[in-house]
Amino acid sequence: MCGIIGIYGNPNAAGMAALGMFAEQHRGQESCGMAVSDGKVIRLRKKMGLVKEVFTDDKLREMPGSLSIGHVRYPTKGSATEFNSQPHLVETLSGPCLALASNGDIVNYQEIRNYLEEKQVYFNSDNDGELLVKFIAYKVDKEGYDIQKAIKELMKRFRGAFSTVLITRDEMYMFRDPYSIRPMVWGKASNGAIVVASESCALDTLFVTERKEVPSAGIICVSKDGIKVFENGIKNYRVNENQCHCIFEHIYFSRPDSHHFGENVFEVREKIGACLAEMDEGLDVDYVVPVPDSSNFMGIGYARRKNIPLSLGLIRNHYVGRTFIKPEQTIRDESVRQKFNVLPNFFQGKKIVLIDDSIVRGTTIRKIVELIKLAGASEVHLRIGSPQVKFSCYYGIDTPTREELVANQISLEEIRIKSGADTLKHLPIEALRNCVTAPSDYCYACFNGDYPISIEKI
Repeated sequence: MCGIIGIYGNPNAAGMAALGMFAEQHRGQESCGMAVSDGKVIRLRKKMGLVKEVFTDDKLREMPGSLSIGHVRYPTKGSATEFNSQPHLVETLSGPCLALASNGDIVNYQEIRNYLEEKQVYFNSDNDGELLVKFIAYKVDKEGYDIQKAIKELMKRFRGAFSTVLITRDEMYMFRDPYSIRPMVWGKASNGAIVVASESCALDTLFVTERKEVPSAGIICVSKDGIKVFENGIKNYRVNENQCHCIFEHIYFSRPDSHHFGENVFEVREKIGACLAEMDEGLDVDYVVPVPDSSNFMGIGYARRKNIPLSLGLIRNHYVGRTFIKPEQTIRDESVRQKFNVLPNFFQGKKIVLIDDSIVRGTTIRKIVELIKLAGASEVHLRIGSPQVKFSCYYGIDTPTREELVANQISLEEIRIKSGADTLKHLPIEALRNCVTAPSDYCYACFNGDYPISIEKI
């Protein structure tokens, strides 16, 4: 789960990309990078750290051009190193210089890498983005494909999630996997620039008023000749008529002010909260308290449905990153201690419904319940806005092994006891399906193990 941005046709493409990346910082805080073309040279800068740290004003001035792509990363495929940060840049022997940034994971990564290595293609990282761009470069260089044909061939051979933006010195391509697992929206800014991003909140920042989603298996080329949209780059290859959007984007990853997969994220979360409330007939509590920030709108939905006061009794330090997407468990533990604090004298003697979006590893919620109980709460009733996470995700979320998931280690009652909550309930999967308008267009594999793309070769 990362964030991408692409800008075509603005003389300050680097500055626009930086603003878009900052709007998507919640999608990855481990590293960031940008590639900018002035029509002759593509300049690349990528470092470990946050956008505002890496792309200061003086660094942005060193990256002139009207065409750029950017990326914020949280590590899934490949370790947390600068080598694995994106974009990836490749000089082809036949002429085009290619830079690529992508969000998602490739299920048959090793199969494709072996294929390329047998053809003497070498890699500097173990990151999906490099695999994508070097496949395209190989097809262009060695087999005479144009870029569009190379992307079509990629779509036929690669299995997994990829919402991807690629630039040459003077063109930008956007393309997306056939299942549209990760969000990807694009449009035209008020200054005429074409912008593509992982989330619509980045387009809002850049004053993009007209926007639409990149089609499933779609390819969009932007050049001096205009915009060419190929609705389905592999029209005869669709293995499933339904899309398989990641439902976790609505539950946790996306900002609430984003709109994708045909839904307003905040409205889905409010519906989740209302469904949780309907499960709690007769529960007597004083306040609804959401775990900020992804659960805030779930808390609103719950409180509104039950007519119970909502309070932001937990205060989040926004200078600490999202604990779920920290690359190491020890860092997650430390971040929880720094991230949350309670309102003074608020919880004393109170009965609380605590709303959280999910329980993945179980680390964060245990410490939060402990914090609230130490602040004097008499009861804490924990309500989770998703089913139990029991299966690993191979499409861009950092749950590589089932052993990391607490729902596979101990029973629900043991999780309740370990968390310190008085009661614990999860949203059933059918209730979750009722919170979106096209439930069959979503992937629920992390809850039920029904993977839309085969993982047998992993």
